[in-house]
Amino acid sequence: QVHLVESGGGLVQAGSSLRLSCVFSGYTYNWGCAGWFRQAPGKEREEVAGREGVAVIDSAGGTAYADSVKGRFTISSDDAKNILYLQMNNLKPEDTAMYYCAAGQGCAGNWYQTAYGMAHWGKGTLVTISS
Repeated sequence: QVHLVESGGGLVQAGSSLRLSCVFSGYTYNWGCAGWFRQAPGKEREEVAGREGVAVIDSAGGTAYADSVKGRFTISSDDAKNILYLQMNNLKPEDTAMYYCAAGQGCAGNWYQTAYGMAHWGKGTLVTISS
């Protein structure tokens, strides 16, 4: 069993920065694609379908970002692929959401398929940005 546990969320003002972390535990999972997704308040019942892709990284280190976060967010992982990070700068009120990390075998060509292809999900960490 693989467990993903997110941390680093909180309440900050617009323009601030936060760094999210996601620790992988359990048996060693050699993921091909890992990423961060977010779900705005009120969409919790939609589960995967309601989660917006934010950033992904593949096993070769290639990254992709949602247009809304390009230039502000950076995804990275440690060399052992046991920790996934999301550095978030210049945060905006519209970034307010529950942030989930996820991992799977490969990144698909679009966010929808990438999300559904993720085999493992964390329980999320809440990010709230005040204006």
